Amino acid sequence: MPRDAERGLSRRERQIMHVLYRLGRATAAVVQEHLPDPPGYSAVRALLRLLEEKGQVRHEEEGPRYVYVPIVPLAKAKKSALRHMLQTFFGGSAEKAVAALLDSSVAHLSDEELDRIAALIDQARKEER
Repeated sequence: MPRDAERGLSRRERQIMHVLYRLGRATAAVVQEHLPDPPGYSAVRALLRLLEEKGQVRHEEEGPRYVYVPIVPLAKAKKSALRHMLQTFFGGSAEKAVAALLDSSVAHLSDEELDRIAALIDQARKEER
């Protein structure tokens, strides 16, 4: 696991990672273009350097520019983010998180989505036996 991969990322660092996962690779200027309410170019570069130090991204030199690429696979990043969210908002309880997701005032799930969720629960039960 990359160094400090479990350390939480700031909101802006998460936004940068979202841009890099969506684009696959990008220069600091391209990242800046895709950020909401973007900070200055030097701030984006500083955040990218910090993400490198945290083991989240690496850079490749293409001529005079650095192109940044995520190191942590998206699936692993999703699991880490979900684990962090469960601890932060639901006391580590998956049951409480699912209950919140199923709250009809929050999510308007179709019958098909509910059927897929039920199938995932059935599959998890079978795998635990």
